[in-house]
Amino acid sequence: MFNVLKLALRNLRRYMRRTMLTSTLITLGVVAVLLFVAISGSFKSMMIGQITDSMLGHLQVHRKGYMASIDSLPLDKNLSGKQINKVKENLDQNSNVEAYSMRLKLGAMFSNYTETTNIRLNAVNPKQELKTVPMLEKRIIEGKKDGLIERGEILVPELIAKGMKVQVGDSIVLVATNKEGSVNGQPFVVRGILEGISGPGGRDGVIHIEDARSLLRMEDKEVSEIAIRLRTIQSLEAVFASLNDTLGSIKNKMDQPVFDVHTWEKLSPFFNIARMIDLMTLFIKIMLVAIVLVSIMNVMIMAVYERINEIGTIAAIGTAPNKILSLFIMEGFLLGLLGTLVGVVISLGSIYAMNIFQISFDFGRQKGLLLSPTIGTSEVITVSVIVVAISVLASLQPAWKAAKMDPITALRHV
Repeated sequence: MFNVLKLALRNLRRYMRRTMLTSTLITLGVVAVLLFVAISGSFKSMMIGQITDSMLGHLQVHRKGYMASIDSLPLDKNLSGKQINKVKENLDQNSNVEAYSMRLKLGAMFSNYTETTNIRLNAVNPKQELKTVPMLEKRIIEGKKDGLIERGEILVPELIAKGMKVQVGDSIVLVATNKEGSVNGQPFVVRGILEGISGPGGRDGVIHIEDARSLLRMEDKEVSEIAIRLRTIQSLEAVFASLNDTLGSIKNKMDQPVFDVHTWEKLSPFFNIARMIDLMTLFIKIMLVAIVLVSIMNVMIMAVYERINEIGTIAAIGTAPNKILSLFIMEGFLLGLLGTLVGVVISLGSIYAMNIFQISFDFGRQKGLLLSPTIGTSEVITVSVIVVAISVLASLQPAWKAAKMDPITALRHV
């Protein structure tokens, strides 16, 4: 085997220009894949953090059937006090859960005393909400941020604030109908303006949960959902499976499930964008495989064609076909290994440099978000193994052709 390795290295040195061109092509492919994986992964993680840390949380628990009719924000599908305690009991026992927030969602009419429009409201406990979605304060573009909200105050979405011409400190009235059909109104002071976002959430205002219960004349401490923040998002699947098993097994008197558990992926359309990023990464990897396959196969076919006489000579002096086969496969392996090693070194160096120089970008009104490309060891190893394996596979057909070549015919070749 050592002799085969020496011969393969010697042959690669004999055709240095071809060796360098092929290795460079493989290197460029490896660099493109690893840099794309690092940058796209960093962007995806940052966007997931923006969504989960400023709006949704990592997980949410609802009463069964609530999400199917969430557009109307139904009050008759809220979680009762006993159901809330059952969820809290499970969350308190889970070491992966960092915080959770009780939310009461409702629809109301928003009036500035001259005009009226509809608004969606998230009623929250400020302390719980800030622990669960700590970046929510950053969405307040005008007004006081500390403490989020107090009783008698409202955070108005930018869309409604502009349309109704209300400003921080203005007095407004909310009118809502409870589940019994009773209508009630209550005055509020505009504490701040929330950054506008796309989708139904663009009309979501924030009030104190006790104000919502007063507005709805709600005697029981019901909530629409419980938002959950995990210590690390890597534990999402494990916590979801655990909660789904424990809460999903609870049935009502009609033997129907009581709870629904949803991950942020089921609640946000951004998950589709995240999947597109993953598909693009897969596509880039397929392109890398194609580049390596074509490059190595082309080089090895040319090597066999140019060395027909040499192959005939070594076969005539008694070299076994499997040795000839091993020689060409070893050359393909070394080409792939060389290109991969150089590509990995360049990629890791580039990632390190990007983190030092701190590339920033803007996302909506958030300025100067830092892109911190990182790549896991497993991803580097996976790409490297794929490239080297494809290099060996691409060498098989030319190597097989060389091994099966008739010595007499090869020696006669001109």
